[in-house]
Amino acid sequence: MNRVYSMFSVLFLVFSIVNCAFSNEITDCKSVGLGSVVYKDRNINVRIQGITDNILRITCSKRKEFLNTDSLMIVKHGKSIKLKLNSDNDSFTISTPQVSLVLNKKTGSMSFLHNEGKLAEFRGVELSDIDMPPVVYKNKKVVKGYTGKLLFNFGDDEAIYGFGQNEEGYFNYRGKHQYLYQHNLKAVMPIFLSSRGYGLLFDTYAFSKFRDEQEGSFFWTKAVKEFDFYFIYGPKFDKIVAGTRMLTGNLPMFPKWSYGYIQSKERYKTQQELVDVVDEYRKRDLPLDCVVQDWMYWPSGWGGKEFDPKRFPDMNKGISDIHKKNVKFMISIWPHMNKNKDGREMVEKGYMLANNKVYNAFNADARKLYWQQAYNGLFRYGVDAWWCDCTEPVDADWGTVKYITPEKRAEMNTAALRRLLGPEYLNAFSLVHSKGIYNNQRKTTEEKRVLNLTRSGYPGQQRYATITWSGDIGARWSTLKKEIAEGLSFTVTGNPRWTLDTGAFFVNKKYKYFRSGDFNGGVDNFGYRELYTRWFEFATFLPMMRSHGTHTPREIWQFGEKGEMFYDTLVKYNDLRHRLIPYIYSNAAAEVMHQYTMLRMLAFDFINDKKAIAVDDEYMFGPALLVAPVTNYMYYNEKGEKVNDRDKNETVYLPNGTDWFSFWDGKRYTGGKEVKVNAPIDILPLFVRAGAIIPLGPEEKFVGEKKNASWELRIYPGADGKFTVYEDEGDNYNYEKGAFATYDITWNDKNKSLIFSERKGKFKGMCETRKFNIVVVTEGHGVGENITSKADRVVEYNGKKLKVDFNQ
Repeated sequence: MNRVYSMFSVLFLVFSIVNCAFSNEITDCKSVGLGSVVYKDRNINVRIQGITDNILRITCSKRKEFLNTDSLMIVKHGKSIKLKLNSDNDSFTISTPQVSLVLNKKTGSMSFLHNEGKLAEFRGVELSDIDMPPVVYKNKKVVKGYTGKLLFNFGDDEAIYGFGQNEEGYFNYRGKHQYLYQHNLKAVMPIFLSSRGYGLLFDTYAFSKFRDEQEGSFFWTKAVKEFDFYFIYGPKFDKIVAGTRMLTGNLPMFPKWSYGYIQSKERYKTQQELVDVVDEYRKRDLPLDCVVQDWMYWPSGWGGKEFDPKRFPDMNKGISDIHKKNVKFMISIWPHMNKNKDGREMVEKGYMLANNKVYNAFNADARKLYWQQAYNGLFRYGVDAWWCDCTEPVDADWGTVKYITPEKRAEMNTAALRRLLGPEYLNAFSLVHSKGIYNNQRKTTEEKRVLNLTRSGYPGQQRYATITWSGDIGARWSTLKKEIAEGLSFTVTGNPRWTLDTGAFFVNKKYKYFRSGDFNGGVDNFGYRELYTRWFEFATFLPMMRSHGTHTPREIWQFGEKGEMFYDTLVKYNDLRHRLIPYIYSNAAAEVMHQYTMLRMLAFDFINDKKAIAVDDEYMFGPALLVAPVTNYMYYNEKGEKVNDRDKNETVYLPNGTDWFSFWDGKRYTGGKEVKVNAPIDILPLFVRAGAIIPLGPEEKFVGEKKNASWELRIYPGADGKFTVYEDEGDNYNYEKGAFATYDITWNDKNKSLIFSERKGKFKGMCETRKFNIVVVTEGHGVGENITSKADRVVEYNGKKLKVDFNQ
């Protein structure tokens, strides 16, 4: 058995189901059908259900019957497996082929075990009665609800990851506490994963807390009708994530163009300005795939879904002009409708929430009307993607100018959310809002894939084609570092699509508290230019590469001219992003087809390396690339003053168990140690795993410009490797009907041979024969400073099996 399983053989999990006490006696433990076991622990009824071999559902209630109400989060998968129930003098044992639960008859404790040993330790559950909005069950109104609390005893060496994206930059949540509520700067997820190889998913939409402190370790949720959660065994993180997606739904493909470069700012004020920005990118021969229109394009009244005819006189032509230059168009839409015709229509039909400013996205008819308004005012002109802003949808603390404790902020914001959405569903608005956009666009057309950039996230939202960004963050070097950990904390919970405002939203010090940055002067401040450039390098290796923010423009030429270090570096990474599209898009398909995660903390791949899993400012981007963004200034301080005594080197930890190549010079390193590397402004420390295979496309000014061009294929020797290439039509749903193609490229390190498998599948417009310029990377050969390298072999692949022998 492998080392992961051996590690688990010395760990254990005890889970007591109690009501504010931990010395109970389990009674009435019995099987109910093949897939459920129920028992009573004092006045709490508990049901254990087998979902799969590695997933168990635990439901706790004081009612005699379980409600079995529909979940917004969990999809109806219809799966269940047989549970075996055995008994001895001291315990009941409930088993699946992979996990067993042992109930202590005297104490009520429960242990989750793998077949080679116990896993981890929890303490118990507390349920407290509260009043809640009624639910109808068997023609009776059930009003009583609970606060639910699951208590833990974590192991000393156990790390806890997840809970979505917050603000503090927490990575390992041991010794930390977090408040889970939606906010401009928070996209929370009631999910965590343990370094011991299991995950917990809580089916709750209420305000929740996690604490791991001297006072105790627990997860608490405010308002549930049943305390319902899922235990997911891995032990690998990829398998745990696959379990969360099986429970909450798979994700669809994004359009291929969305993996290119997206230009935005707050905001383009006229139709002509939008077109001029696109023209300037094309004039300068710079890659651009999408331009974004932010808010206040409407004629009057907040959140209107129509263009102001004075400033945007003919957007049918405007968007057509943008499309003719092979650029897509994204627009922001809001759930707020105040003093405009869309809002009046919602009010007339009774589709608004209590404040009469936000539409009721929980109502299917309201979602349908919202889409019809968006279609009539925007989509019919050729809009390609949505930016669903402010999906919290309220922040009570946004106008504050002085520090407020996390406790006070949580109290303020959750009170506002409760007044608008009720206590049970205050975290769920973005989930149902996204559902309306996705389902209704798909009913309208299958020729344009849904893409929804949204500010909140919740389990299940991935099935509605969303990507979450981290809100209106401030331009600080410390924020840049925190954002790395926050992105990884989000993607580990199941939705692999996360991004941010490159360069941060707020830049200068005009505003106070969190609505500010450190850089007065914006692009005229060379300190900000340096920060923005490093942020741009980081964004090159995110699921979406997007620039956005206020206070200062964001187009590449705003940061200098050709021959200047900031401008040249931005151009370099924009070009690199486009050359990486075959690698990125194939990994994006693996997320859809195989529950992969492209933006991955090191624990996904190096769970046995205790030093690696503690690193919070490095990550893997797909299977090949280790990314270590620079998060401190080297050239200019925040005032824009030049500094001459700053170290231009960075220390990077390379995980154990593999060799690593520097992407930029090809130097080979042994894993399991820190290395010091030179990192001037144009160098992001970037390493490639031995055995990696990276396909690089041609230099393009937009994704798909040169569909039949040759690719460069870089092989990093030192281990066997495999990469699966995925291709499809790029922007419709024909792939769901089988219109896509894949083939494997396999490297045998011992034999120094490369094998292309036979291509499977086909689609309209497929490149039937592609030339590959194959490069076996060594120090100084086939490296990032020479983006296009002299080939060691040149082959033409026509979909038939092909072997390339490098010994000949």
